[in-house]
Amino acid sequence: MRHAHAIVALLVGFWLGLLAPVLAWAGDAHAPKLPRLVLAGPYAAVSFPLIHMVESGALNDLAESVEFQPWKDPDQLRVLAMDGRADFVAMPTNVAANLYNRGVRLQLLNVSTWGVLWMVSRDNSLKTLADFKGKEIAMPFRADMPDIVFQQLAQKQGLDAKRDFKLRYVGTPIEAMQLLITRRVDHALLAEPAISMALRKTGSFPVSVFAPQLYRSVDLQQEWGRVMQRAPRIPQAGIAVLGQAVGNDALVERFQAAYATSLAWCESHVEACAAMVAKRVDLLTPEAVADSIRVDNTQFVSAGDARPELEFFFSQLLSHQSGLVGDKLPNAAFYRPSVGTPKAPVPKP
Repeated sequence: MRHAHAIVALLVGFWLGLLAPVLAWAGDAHAPKLPRLVLAGPYAAVSFPLIHMVESGALNDLAESVEFQPWKDPDQLRVLAMDGRADFVAMPTNVAANLYNRGVRLQLLNVSTWGVLWMVSRDNSLKTLADFKGKEIAMPFRADMPDIVFQQLAQKQGLDAKRDFKLRYVGTPIEAMQLLITRRVDHALLAEPAISMALRKTGSFPVSVFAPQLYRSVDLQQEWGRVMQRAPRIPQAGIAVLGQAVGNDALVERFQAAYATSLAWCESHVEACAAMVAKRVDLLTPEAVADSIRVDNTQFVSAGDARPELEFFFSQLLSHQSGLVGDKLPNAAFYRPSVGTPKAPVPKP
């Protein structure tokens, strides 16, 4: 009997630990609603849960207004972060480290995107980055993700990205996709959902009449694993909390739990999630967004638990171009520790 009581006590303690952040907020009679809560991110997999949180009203009891604000390029992201225009922002992990090391008040909460980068090509025979030597490649976001991963992988294989490839830099993945579709380049480094959109567009009428046949070529996550002799995944993007919200533990933990729940919903309700996202972006179709969700490398991992992989990634960037992460590894306060949020990957339907 004593043994049974001990088990019950352990189970009760476990569940109370998970519910503590919710109960702390709900039970605080002196915690009025915030006037506004802004969630921001790109139109990519890392932001799909943010959009669902807004659409489903997951945080409506915490603020009078909860909204999603998109950012379109790294410069816009930095303005959002440095001017304090958002509370929770989806961003590349190295940008979060860079901003933190330069004095922006933020904390990385989680990593959920573990690599959505592929080469897309008209030539189905190209299997490694070395196979693209001497070829012109459309590359979005110069000196940012994904350019920095490409350069790092090239360097590790004895290649010089600037000398051995003809890189054609463009402002966004959508611009790179359009260059491919209109036959102005034969190869591009793209991230989802731009890849799925390109493949869908070139296979459908009337674009298929003039567009080339495109192929999903080198998987940069697999290249990372092969070249770095590690698991084939890159801690590419996650969520950072900024400004005054950094010190609001109850709010942060509510956000973490809601984000994990919405991520799981998106992964298990692919078509509904795709329709929800596509209605916000004219250039995206529900079918292409659904395709991108089915191939994404998505897993919720708290920043604290992801720290070893993040530090390896940051160390690689430091050795290549130290300014990419603010010239040093972030200290321990950068990484939000785990507080009972799930880490297990969600099976895709």
